[in-house]
Amino acid sequence: METESEPYVRLASLRQLHHALARLNTARSLADTLQCVADGVVDCIGFQLAAVNLVRGDGDLVVAAVAGSDAAEAVMSGRVGSRDAWERRLGMGERWGELVFVPYAEGWVLDGDDVPEWHTAGPAPRFPNEWHPMDRLMAPLCTSDGELIGVLTVDRPVNGRRPGAWGCEALQMYTSQAAIAISNARLRSNMQRALVRLEREQQALRASEESFRQAFEYAPSGMAVAEMGGDQHGRLVRANDALCRLLGRPAAAMRRYSFSDLVHPEDITTLLRTSAEGGRAELRLSRRDGSYVWVSLRNSVVADTADGPRLLLTHVEDIEERKRHELHLAHRASHDSLTGLPNSAELRSRLSSRLCNRPSPALAPAEAYGWAEEEGAGFEPRYSLDAQGFPEVYPFEPPEGAPAEAPSPLSPTPHHVHAEPPEEGPDGRKGLAVLFCDLDGFKSINDRHGHHCGDAVLIEVANRLTAGVRENDTVARLGGDEFVVLADGLGPAEAQDLAVRLRNAIIPPIRVDGGSVRVGASFGIGWAQCGMTADEVLHSADQRMYVEKRSRSKGQRRAG
Repeated sequence: METESEPYVRLASLRQLHHALARLNTARSLADTLQCVADGVVDCIGFQLAAVNLVRGDGDLVVAAVAGSDAAEAVMSGRVGSRDAWERRLGMGERWGELVFVPYAEGWVLDGDDVPEWHTAGPAPRFPNEWHPMDRLMAPLCTSDGELIGVLTVDRPVNGRRPGAWGCEALQMYTSQAAIAISNARLRSNMQRALVRLEREQQALRASEESFRQAFEYAPSGMAVAEMGGDQHGRLVRANDALCRLLGRPAAAMRRYSFSDLVHPEDITTLLRTSAEGGRAELRLSRRDGSYVWVSLRNSVVADTADGPRLLLTHVEDIEERKRHELHLAHRASHDSLTGLPNSAELRSRLSSRLCNRPSPALAPAEAYGWAEEEGAGFEPRYSLDAQGFPEVYPFEPPEGAPAEAPSPLSPTPHHVHAEPPEEGPDGRKGLAVLFCDLDGFKSINDRHGHHCGDAVLIEVANRLTAGVRENDTVARLGGDEFVVLADGLGPAEAQDLAVRLRNAIIPPIRVDGGSVRVGASFGIGWAQCGMTADEVLHSADQRMYVEKRSRSKGQRRAG
């Protein structure tokens, strides 16, 4: 009977094993798979208690599923055993193939470790191979490459005996398939978590892109996205509605340009110097109608995707009003409030920009400066005027111990052209003429007609002087009834002709409040020369003006 019944028993066990494995493959989650592993041991493998201990990320093992006893599940489920304690257990027991058995006679040394278990005391075995309540049978759960992912512990065989060869073989087969099922379930779980995380990231990305799109499109100030690198570097990819309205250009047309195509020619250097990462610049951009608008550009670099192309995000702010206000303030600071002409400070600034501290290299340093010693003042340049109004130099040897050159001469800039007095003759050297103008008879107009009339006369004189010079010449008001004209590239005869024309332009009657008044003008001509200061040049022209004024009778001077 035994020889005939053994195949039948094995066939029945195989059917139960097949049924248990089929249940493993139908589990939908990792938790369901772990519970199916524990339940399969109790339902099909022939043990009344089973627990699945799963390796955590930190290496310790947690009781993830218990089957066969509600009390054992309540006590053990979720408890953690250290990896060291488990390694000790798996290393000390008897080897039954891939199983590890620790008999009750040796297991007492494990009673103090932290591995969760459910055991009750019982009497000594009454016959060989009888299962003792303190016996421990463990089946390691390993992946195909030998990585430990958990341990399956079983207890209380149904027949009350330690499993024989067939029972051990069945448990090993089941454990092997359970490890595969758990690995697959963990992989699916990780993939599901990754998919959920990816979906959340994609949703967040879509939300971020939508937020950026709305912020970009509906921003109150201009914004643009341009390409970085490659053949299309700087080409605008997108431009929002505010920028299109600011420049008067449709979005489709904007994509044909880069900012270098739209910037004012004088501001192209400013644009090129602007850093891509966090750079700022104030410059002018061209509108569709050909006019220009002042804007502030602020750049930042963004990536289209994680490894995608880098793009340049540019914020464009309209600063036309602020720039107009700044220019207005600057104009007020540098121009006369009555006539609108450059004032004394602006005149000196323009004149100083043409002068350097080193005299013409055609003259020796001492000769060019004309040294004069004053007590406590060191050596100073000294000038007077010759008969034609040119600065006259008094050459002499500097005293012993004096420097061979002017004190601390500054080298001119690389593109500086020395200002020198002109030479006589039609082919002679040209110079920068400084025409100092003082009105004759203006005080009497103020006294007889009042300051309102005097202001009107000054405005008209300023207009006539401006109309009588070239576009690049400067007409400035020093104050009161004194004006100065800077005219570059003139010879002595041309400067005299200009002074005559301007005097003749001033003499005609000036209509004020239904009447008319007349003023005359006296002109003195000086010449800008490097090595002189702006004040010295103006003083020389002022002296020539007084020489010219004294040379005419009072009747000739008084024209109004």
